This record gives sequence, structure tokens and C-alpha cells, in this order.
Amino acid sequence: MKRLEGKVAFITGVARGQGRAHAVKLASEGANIIGVDICAPFETVKVKPATLDDLAETAALVEAQGQQAVLRQADVRDMDALQAAFDEGFAKFGRIDVVVANAGVLTVDWSWEMSEEKWQETIGINLTGVWHATKAAIPAMISQGQGGSIILTSSTAGLYGQPFTIGYTASKHGVVGIGRALAAELSEHNIRVNTIHPTGVKTEMVNIPELTDMIATRAETLGPVFMNGLPVEYLEPEDIANVVAFLASDEAKYTTGSQVRIDAGKLNR
Repeated sequence: MKRLEGKVAFITGVARGQGRAHAVKLASEGANIIGVDICAPFETVKVKPATLDDLAETAALVEAQGQQAVLRQADVRDMDALQAAFDEGFAKFGRIDVVVANAGVLTVDWSWEMSEEKWQETIGINLTGVWHATKAAIPAMISQGQGGSIILTSSTAGLYGQPFTIGYTASKHGVVGIGRALAAELSEHNIRVNTIHPTGVKTEMVNIPELTDMIATRAETLGPVFMNGLPVEYLEPEDIANVVAFLASDEAKYTTGSQVRIDAGKLNR
């Protein structure tokens, strides 16, 4: 029997990258997928945005695993749109067992030069968006009365001081706070909450020339803080999805309130 047979997972940022990998992996383990992605350009984020075609491709990949998907365009900052997307999927599948609050963006600048617009967009998506994703699903998960697993995507930048990315770093530290608070509040309902902390992952987020340039200008001083301990530059999205599947499953039934590092030794250097 598959580890998530008959379960349903709600994933944000599902159109590509880590979100897509999570959807495909959880589907391969037997879960149906509810998902959202903004599929539109950002105001200050320079990463190439996901598209509706990307969202459709994720749906097709889930279906190729023999599972069903309800994937919709929604901005995690828009609580009403996010709730509507979740409610549509919940109405179709009739349950919710796993939440993966994955949507996130990265903006780059010296801390004292970062614009208000960059700060607000980063915090809105990475922090408020995570809270919104949990807020959308938790009432149904509690009323279901069968427990569940909530997995919040933080970063190694949520555990140490990463330069040039103050909005991202602050928001990812904030995600840890959300995870810890929810783990305490939801334990009586047998709902587990954990944060995951990947090092750099091979997605569009690593294709930001200005970050590469800023690291190069401080290669001898600040550059090393971005380096992994193990001999790998970037992890694959599927590497993170494997950990998500474990945390979603009963194999992790007594793991909650944890910060799970997938850091290739970065934080042990």
C-alpha cells in the first residue's frame, strides 16, 4: 500500500520547481492534489514567473501518477482567492490530510538599500502567504478529526543570517515561528507541523544574476556563507520532495515542531 493512499494534499506554489516536485511525489504515494500558483509576473521579483501552461503540466504529471488534481491560479496573499481554491478542491475530494505551504520568492539587495516595495512583496508572499495557506485548510482538518501533517517551506536562510536577502531571510525565520506556534496549538488535534530548510535548490530562484554578482563582489568574506559542506552546488527539487513525503506520512507520526534541515552540510561548515 502506498504511504498516502486515499489522502489529499494542498500545495501552494505548485506550478513548477519544488511545488511541482511535491505534487508529483505525493501523488506517486497515492494522494490527490489541491494546488495553487500565482502564474503571473511579480512587481519586484526578477525570477521568471510560472505560467498557466506550467500549472497545466503539473496537473498532467499528477494524473500520470493515477491521481486527480484541482489546480487553480491564486495569489497566496489574497486570502479570499486562496480559500476559494482550497474549498473547491475540498468539495471535490471531501478531505484534507496534508498542507505544504511552499510558495515563495527571493529579492536581492543590500539591507539598507532594499525598497519598501521589495520588502512588502517578499514578506507578503513568503510569510503572510504561509499563514494564509494554513488558515485556509486548518478548520477542515480539525473538523475532519483524523489528524494531519502541515509542512512549511523555510530555508537554510531561516536558520542563519544570509546576506543580501534581508526580506527573504526575515520571512523564512518568521516561517519557523509560524511552525512552532501551530505545532503547539494543533497537537491536541493530532496535527503535526514541521518546517523544512533546504539549501539552494535547482529551480528558477537560483537564476538571479544580481545575487551572483553581489556574492562575487564579496567572494572572500561573504561568499563562503552560501557554500554547502557536501560536494554539491544545488539540490534537485525531488530531493526536497522525498523529505516532504516522509513528513506527510505516518512514518513521521511523532515528528512535530521540528526544523528539518536539508542543507547538504551548509550549517555544519
